[in-house]
Amino acid sequence: MNNHLHIIWQMLGNHKPEDVQRDFLKYTGQQIKFYLQKNNRSLLEKCKVDAKDRQYQIWKRKALSIEIYSEEVMVQKLNYIHLNPVKAGLVLLPEEYLYSSAAFYELQFEQFSFLTHYKG
Repeated sequence: MNNHLHIIWQMLGNHKPEDVQRDFLKYTGQQIKFYLQKNNRSLLEKCKVDAKDRQYQIWKRKALSIEIYSEEVMVQKLNYIHLNPVKAGLVLLPEEYLYSSAAFYELQFEQFSFLTHYKG
């Protein structure tokens, strides 16, 4: 999507969801900032904020996080994510969206090495 992303992840070990989310947002936010500093200063300026602890805000504060507690909820969330680019008018079919796992599930296309099927 052009202004947000959806991620389904599995917690392993003793990690707390809020810690993983915080670290993910911090790391990816820094990487996006570094990229924009080199490649798109005008877009970076749109992320500028007047805050004591940061100059730029890449991610929305208090990102929504939903626990997936059953296979039914998992399938519902996965379908929602896959249909999101279609509803936004970016593609006609979910598997056509480059940054989606839809092609992984529909066509067994393994573009991203970190993906695993939710059924194991």
